[in-house]
Amino acid sequence: MSRIAKNSINISESVTCKFENGSFHAKGKLGEMSLAVNELFKVEINENEIYVLPKDEKDKLNPNWGTTRAIIANIINGVTNGFTKTLELNGTGYRASITGKKLKLELGYSHDINFDIPEGIKINVEKQTTLKISGADKQQVGAIASKLKTLRKIEPYKGKLSLIHI
Repeated sequence: MSRIAKNSINISESVTCKFENGSFHAKGKLGEMSLAVNELFKVEINENEIYVLPKDEKDKLNPNWGTTRAIIANIINGVTNGFTKTLELNGTGYRASITGKKLKLELGYSHDINFDIPEGIKINVEKQTTLKISGADKQQVGAIASKLKTLRKIEPYKGKLSLIHI
């Protein structure tokens, strides 16, 4: 039995949630997100708590129970507070800037890299070498950070990354 899945998820008054036809919807100050919940589980919403419960007794041993609860908790946290990742550019002449909906990166190549910022993601360039990626979807924020880190390979002699996670 999962210890995590038994716990309730607390929701603030600014978040509205509903569960109907096998999908969970949450709406908060940072946006709206939804999740198609596995048909083995149901979501019960009380005034300020959410419970993810298995429909059958044998599904209490299913590892997807805790995973479903964790994803719903991340959705609630995302529409309430959001998620951020900070990347730092390490290298001589490396810098970043934002022009419109594009992130311009100078990473030591003979050309600049223009990266399209997807919908729902905000990227702030605090200094020329520090990027702050934020958004409501935890998976999307992590995927964008990972994609930016692949634009320049690790330097083989010292093992330094051009983009490192702080």
